[in-house]
This record gives sequence, C-alpha cells and structure tokens, in this order.
Amino acid sequence: MDPMLVWGLVLMGSAVLLLVVELFVPSGGIISITSAVLAIAGVVCLWRYDTMAGLGGALSVMVLGPAAIAFMVKVWPNTPMGRRLINAPSEEEVFAQRQQEEQQRNQRLALIGKEGKVVTDLRPIGLVEIEGQRYEVLSETHFVPAGSRVKVTQADMSQLKVRQA
Repeated sequence: MDPMLVWGLVLMGSAVLLLVVELFVPSGGIISITSAVLAIAGVVCLWRYDTMAGLGGALSVMVLGPAAIAFMVKVWPNTPMGRRLINAPSEEEVFAQRQQEEQQRNQRLALIGKEGKVVTDLRPIGLVEIEGQRYEVLSETHFVPAGSRVKVTQADMSQLKVRQA
C-alpha cells in the first residue's frame, strides 16, 4: 500500500475521531480546528496519491463535514456535558420546578372566596392581609379604604382581584 494513501486515510479518520471527542470535551473549538486541519492534510495526502482519491476525499469533507457539524450542534446540547456547559436544568430540576409552580397555583386558587382586611388603600392596587399573609391585590372597584373587609373574586399567578365585602 502506498504511504500517501495510508496517511490520507489515517488523517481523515483522526479528523472524524476528533469531531466525536469535541462533543464530550469542552475545548472552546480547539479540537474542532485541529480536526479541520487534519481533514485538509488528509485530503492533500489523498490528492498526492491519486486524483480520484483526492477528489473523493475533498467531496467527503465538503459534504460530510458540514453535515457532521450540523448533527453535533443538534445532538450536543442533549449530552450530559452539553447540558452542564449551557447550564440547562436536569429533568429532576424541571420536574421539581413544575411541582412547585403547581403548588403555588393551587394555593392562589384556594384564596378565591376568602375574606381579608385592606392594609393600604386600594387605588385600585394595594395590600390586603388574608389569613395572616399579605398579598398585593387589584380592586374591582376604583377605591377601597384601608381597614375595609374584602373578598377574593379571582386569582391567578399574576394577580388577585378583590371586591369590598
């Protein structure tokens, strides 16, 4: 076997191997650049061996290289290393956050129909104390003086609506 063919194939294989390594080892692109240099050197060796081998190597680098990079960009964020580097929450963290949001939503919905005391004048926004806890609320009427009793009529995660009791 001709040494140029062997070197060309070894360099091309090394370039592919380094692209795979780049998925798991954060290098700031240094491994990818090294992979590109090895691929170009492999193509040069293949051209020196034979024109058809060089043409095949060049076409494979021009077609498979961008396809491999696009695949890496799509797959990499889903790897453990990719998730850590982009600081994506784990599945357990997402599940815990969803449970906490659901619990908060249920607590807010449980306030519907409860009565409280106005702490600050509602013009139409102000503070109301319900069961010992203070909430910022929106009055359905324009003004409710401090000390009045109000009843919660609507609740969602962003606001509570009250009307004078």
